[in-house]
Amino acid sequence: MKAVWYVRNGAAREVLEYGELSDPEPGIGEVRVKLHASGINPSDVKFRLRRPLDFEQIVPHSDGAGTIDYVGPGVGSHRIGQRVWVWNAQWRRAWGTACEYVVLPEAQAVPLPDAMSFEQGACLGIPALTAVQSVRLAGSLAGKTVLVTGAGSAVGHYVTQMAVLEGARVIGTAGSGARREDAEQAGAFSVIDYKQTAVGPRVLELTQGAGVDAVIDMDFSSTAALLSENVLKAHGVYICYGSNTTGILPVDLKTLLWRSIDLRCFLVYDLLPDDRSACIEKLSGWLEQGRLQHRVAKTFRLRQTAAAHEFVESGSKRGTAVLRI
Repeated sequence: MKAVWYVRNGAAREVLEYGELSDPEPGIGEVRVKLHASGINPSDVKFRLRRPLDFEQIVPHSDGAGTIDYVGPGVGSHRIGQRVWVWNAQWRRAWGTACEYVVLPEAQAVPLPDAMSFEQGACLGIPALTAVQSVRLAGSLAGKTVLVTGAGSAVGHYVTQMAVLEGARVIGTAGSGARREDAEQAGAFSVIDYKQTAVGPRVLELTQGAGVDAVIDMDFSSTAALLSENVLKAHGVYICYGSNTTGILPVDLKTLLWRSIDLRCFLVYDLLPDDRSACIEKLSGWLEQGRLQHRVAKTFRLRQTAAAHEFVESGSKRGTAVLRI
């Protein structure tokens, strides 16, 4: 099969190789997916650039979509021919979706509605599942106000839509006119340009000084300081799914403690089985009903993977960069 891989960390054009690898075959409980699209997330390019390799050879990307063409022992033949989207293809595994075929446990290949393209299906794994779990952890949102940071990003765009579907009023943040427009199209009633406007005072202004009921945050390292500005109501919930800076970070414990703030963090790759199942069930319902917008930022051919990685690294994408295979 045609594939792209790397055997060392480094710049995309220096380490990504395009060529032939042997076709994989499914084992017990596995399916093989003939891929038509591979989604590229920021984590994929970060892993290539600096994450120590767990295997001698890495075929990158965790997200993708295609058709099941081969099943292993223990998997019903009815699955052959199913259109599916996949998740965690390259999490703790050597081969992801930057190739023509991927073999995965059956549960990691989820039916894709006929109305959706394979390119749209390749947007779902990390961005949409992160969004669903964030909204689930925020609890009942009917009639609540939620601050979504990065509301125009790939994840934030889904978060905003889902929170609105759950009955929330969303205040978003964005750093450009294009991202602000995307957040508004997703349903945010107000979007704050964090590069031009102080977020804390503006949130309090929009909520008549009350603050929001929940914060769903993409970057704890820059957003946690807002806790000291009381943008989150007492007994509110703060959901964190990422941080541009990791390690030891300052946090206002007094505010967390005295305002009884519920701080919840998670890694989308590592959801517990029950949480994963609940997220997929919720997401599948919305997909079948056609309730969500999906944004494909730009498409590339498989042999253009290095250019696609550079596009993601540029920070200019609106949505998910996708390889057509």
